[in-house]
Amino acid sequence: MQMESQKMSKIGVIGGGPAGMMAAIVAARNGHEVHLFEKNEKLGKKLYITGKGRCNITNACEIDDLLGGILTNFSFLYSSFYNFSNDDTMVFFEESGVPLKVERGNRVFPVSDLSSDVIKALRRRLEKLRVNVHLNTEVREILTETLPDEKEKRDTMITGVRLSGGRKVGLDACIVATGGLSYPSTGSTGDGYEWARQLGHEISDCYPGLVPIEVKEEEIKELQGLSLRNVKIKIFDQKKLLYEEFGEMLFTHFGVSGPIILSASSVVGRVLKERNLILSIDLKPALSFEQLDQRILREISENSNRQFKNGVGRLFPSSLSPLMIQRSGIGDHRVMNGITKEERHRFVNVIKNFTMTLTELRPISEGIITRGGVSVKEVDTYTMESKIVKNLYFAGEILDLDGVTGGFNLQIAWSTGYLAGSSTIDL
Repeated sequence: MQMESQKMSKIGVIGGGPAGMMAAIVAARNGHEVHLFEKNEKLGKKLYITGKGRCNITNACEIDDLLGGILTNFSFLYSSFYNFSNDDTMVFFEESGVPLKVERGNRVFPVSDLSSDVIKALRRRLEKLRVNVHLNTEVREILTETLPDEKEKRDTMITGVRLSGGRKVGLDACIVATGGLSYPSTGSTGDGYEWARQLGHEISDCYPGLVPIEVKEEEIKELQGLSLRNVKIKIFDQKKLLYEEFGEMLFTHFGVSGPIILSASSVVGRVLKERNLILSIDLKPALSFEQLDQRILREISENSNRQFKNGVGRLFPSSLSPLMIQRSGIGDHRVMNGITKEERHRFVNVIKNFTMTLTELRPISEGIITRGGVSVKEVDTYTMESKIVKNLYFAGEILDLDGVTGGFNLQIAWSTGYLAGSSTIDL
């Protein structure tokens, strides 16, 4: 992967997240003088909390499945993913002293389960390559000048940046990797969008991705803290199926969350901004209607003289049973052997189609990622360079790119950061 540069140029990278650190490493490896500007007191602040602190580095699936996990503008990523694939990412970190493991769903984590090990490995690379890391340093403006060459398709080019204290830093190129709007406490406050807009770039509407969803029914909120494994969800816009998935979900004080809900939010979010949707949960997807009916018959037979509320306890977690009994329409004091076939079938339907009304996404500050961003129509897919401003590059979450959970969004960061950094070789 290492390449030799013809001359040394001065490269600025704004943002010390995964895309920015990767871009800085690769640009420095090309022989350039690289300056990484990070307004936080440390690098990788958002990376530290990803994967619940474990850092789901990438996904170990085939490249076609990797592209299939991208929800927005997946075709734009062909060049990025083939230049620096998920396999390349795993090799990079293994060679950087981070042993990896593959878990359910091909999710890749450090063996240590510590995101801090990933950040330390990146810092070691930066130090070895003598990247100038400027912490607590806020960029306020990207500086440009008009190009005199009429043959150039672009009429402006990068000349440097202006820092918060007013000092100007001259640059031959600038890579913007400032992230989106999610988790603003980590420094993702949308600065890059404003700079891009001022330089003539279109910014697609930004809203939360991989975010929990609020629910209308108050009784659902009483399930707060309940986690359900191995359930199947479907989300409907009236009768139209928008999304379905199998996996784990979680009930919260405002509605629903968990892996399959987070992924669903990025698929149905645009529609949910306009109208409510229906979430249907199959609590027993491994059993057909008939098999579940037989299971309930067995419970009735074994607990024939018990009250209904006490006879179905083994079917659900204890915190869920009261609501299931309420929705069944069967009185909780009814004796099990007095339940009719029609009542039993209605109860099976409740279990296979446990519904609630989805009303809105949680705020963008709670989203794992930001959907929307710098329009990829104005960025060169082969280099990550702006089609509007010469020697301006973009990488990571600032771009209008996003994927489902499972390491796909971090792979976008690694791949676009790598491509942006490597594209500086001819400067």
